[in-house]
Amino acid sequence: MTMKISVLVGSLRGKSFARRIANQTLTMFPEGIDASIVEIRDLPLYDFDYDDPEVPEKPTPEEYRKFRETIKASDGILFVTPENNRCIPACLKNAVDIGSKPNNDVAWTGIPVGIISHSVGRMGGYSSQKNLRLALSYFDMPTLGQPEVFINQSHDRIDDEGNFTDPKTKEFIEKYIARFADLVAEHAG
Repeated sequence: MTMKISVLVGSLRGKSFARRIANQTLTMFPEGIDASIVEIRDLPLYDFDYDDPEVPEKPTPEEYRKFRETIKASDGILFVTPENNRCIPACLKNAVDIGSKPNNDVAWTGIPVGIISHSVGRMGGYSSQKNLRLALSYFDMPTLGQPEVFINQSHDRIDDEGNFTDPKTKEFIEKYIARFADLVAEHAG
């Protein structure tokens, strides 16, 4: 049985450090796991009117439906995110909100989650990761308590081609991905 991991990148920029890190993680998953990036760039801003049957003039966008179905079909979710103004980027919060509705059919519920945060500063996206963990805690998503992955000074740890330049960082993330894959396997099926 092949397990499906959806990777959400908290940056819309094509050559962002978050996207480079996410692309590297795709190569680290063990056999039996199909991991791929799920794009969030074209998701309309969340508006509850889209999900309110009493507002028929604002039908639910097709992008919402496809995104929710993709998340629900996932065996695990890996977030790779930078920190923006000590919080998660707006595009990622928007995706979390879209997957949280409608209330009777939340896409995130119970799906194992992994989080990798980064920043060009010394904190490694600490605030971003903590804010994301807080938002996701509402959905009862199994997660690893340790290790947590905060990649500090990411501009020095990954090159323009997207390869890790620091062997210790690469090894740490490989171990994290292996543990995350085990968590997903524990909850699969």
